[in-house]
Amino acid sequence: MFGTYLAPFAAEDTHFYIGGARGIDSMSLLWLAGSSTARITIVVPGTVEQQPAEARQAIAQCSNRIAQIVELGATELKTPAYHTRNQWMVDHAAMVIGFPLEGGESTSGTWQTINYGASQGKPRLIVPV
Repeated sequence: MFGTYLAPFAAEDTHFYIGGARGIDSMSLLWLAGSSTARITIVVPGTVEQQPAEARQAIAQCSNRIAQIVELGATELKTPAYHTRNQWMVDHAAMVIGFPLEGGESTSGTWQTINYGASQGKPRLIVPV
């Protein structure tokens, strides 16, 4: 899936901002680090240490490919902290690529990010998983 949808954008001069969570965040980090020369920035709402073990392991495994880690310093990892992280990534990106769960729009963080990108006039690629 990442080879199909990320590879066309994963050139050396491309910069990906990835949330430092488990699931799609960790899987896309592992794929980009191993299959591209694109720059990678990890963005977390609090600190890397606050992330789930799977996410911390992916970050550690790819540390030689990560250009920057941005820790936004939230003390409570609740919905507002994740929305802040998502908005930070969109504000710094030229395009939004989202992998929402199939089943239509919901109040998920992925859809919040995609919709925020739309409100900012950013192109979006939506790949339901």
